[in-house]
Amino acid sequence: MKQKLNCILLIDDDAATNFLNNTIIEETACAVQVKTKQTARAALNYLTDTSRLTSPGNVSPFPDLIFLDINMPAMDGWEFLGKYKELKDELPYTPIIIMLSTSINPDDKLKASGIPEVSGFCNKPITPEIICSIVEQYFPDHLD
Repeated sequence: MKQKLNCILLIDDDAATNFLNNTIIEETACAVQVKTKQTARAALNYLTDTSRLTSPGNVSPFPDLIFLDINMPAMDGWEFLGKYKELKDELPYTPIIIMLSTSINPDDKLKASGIPEVSGFCNKPITPEIICSIVEQYFPDHLD
């Protein structure tokens, strides 16, 4: 890779899934940082926190790539996307959003494909091959 992604944001309520996905992302060495949020609300707060843009050293960078779980309590991935649409014009730039699910329901993938903010859909768990494929497809300038 020429340059690593600045940040990947994992949004999933399951701590074990976050740990596994974080480990896989770290093994691929495709990102400088991986941030994890266990609720959609916490992820929205992270995205809209403008104080990190002015903080020295930018310890909480804006994500280049978001992996978003569909099924979460309180606010699911679909609801997150509804709120995200309302605020996306206020964000510094538009990250790539990949929906993640353990669901085998083809309607989930079909629904995701009809949402312009969603770039892709993958089944959990992510693999090094999935990560490399996403980077190759959406961030070609980060490849050798």
